Amino acid sequence: MHEAMPALVLDLEALARNTMNETPASQANPASPPTSASPGDSDEQLMLAFSKGSAECFTELFHRYKQPIYGFFRRRLADPVHAEELTQETFFALVRAAARYQPRALFRTYLYAIGMKILHAHRRKIAFRETFFGRRDSLADPARQDSTESGLWVRRAVEKLETTDREVLMLREFEQLSYAEIADLLDLPLNTVRSRLFRARTALRNLLEPPVASLAEPADINGSQAAPQSASPPATPSIAQKGDRA
Repeated sequence: MHEAMPALVLDLEALARNTMNETPASQANPASPPTSASPGDSDEQLMLAFSKGSAECFTELFHRYKQPIYGFFRRRLADPVHAEELTQETFFALVRAAARYQPRALFRTYLYAIGMKILHAHRRKIAFRETFFGRRDSLADPARQDSTESGLWVRRAVEKLETTDREVLMLREFEQLSYAEIADLLDLPLNTVRSRLFRARTALRNLLEPPVASLAEPADINGSQAAPQSASPPATPSIAQKGDRA
């Protein structure tokens, strides 16, 4: 991602400037001129300023969210190139929709909703290719590309979770979204998000526990019991408890 980032930054900043220049004057609010970005501005303030013409505010948003959005796709796709492409597509979509932006929800929820739609469209395209061309992309499982043993163990366990439970868990643990944001993003009742998250965490703990039966060793030829070999998995990142803050 880092090698492609400079070109991505330039392309998006240029597109942002061009889009703002092409916005009809009737869409601008003369009482609220574009403002410059500052570190203390909220995401929502920056997006509103960008929607009114400030490309600098888009640049600040991009630098805040380029890695989180890339991580969102990278954890769900096997090919890092696809993750880069969909990250760029997400920010392009944000630029194109800027003039219509209304702060009805947190900007973060709004941006991840765009990313989710793009991810679903990408998956539909892949499924179409597999159906009509009879082949699958010969890409390694993303879990197998993890650089640490503990990360590999966790990612393989996460892949075994039910689809919606897995998505709820990943949005909470990796993207750090609140329960309300997850509910909005997945169009689920808030209580359903809580119950699915609890179920996913419980299932993940069970998957990460070493099987007890595998610890037993058969007796040697003299009838004595061989010393058991440890089958414990490597140390894994802790999973938050049910009662953590929303």
